[in-house]
Amino acid sequence: MNYKLILISCAIFFIAQLMVWFQLNGQFVWKWFDKNPILLSLIGVPISYLFIVATKYGYIGFDGLLWPQRLVVFALGIVSFAFCTYWFLGEALTMKTYVSLALAVTLCCIQVFWKV
Repeated sequence: MNYKLILISCAIFFIAQLMVWFQLNGQFVWKWFDKNPILLSLIGVPISYLFIVATKYGYIGFDGLLWPQRLVVFALGIVSFAFCTYWFLGEALTMKTYVSLALAVTLCCIQVFWKV
């Protein structure tokens, strides 16, 4: 396992997840996003590229395994979604959200630190 590549992969995935949040949910925050869905859809190309690059680094970092990074990406998506939804839309972080975030962090730790 190459922790440096895993960390790089996670950073790229997190940035891509943030970009996806803005692409999809910016319409509820800013009027420009609501009025320009076609232009926003073009942002999907660089986002897809980031996901491809991050997948490559994660695959190498996890010694040729896809499942660990898939679960880490899922968890990173939950964390980024919870943060952005709270910060930009003001949705409260409920106990259910905190438990989900704790489970997401636990899932990441299991995939990265549990030696098989």
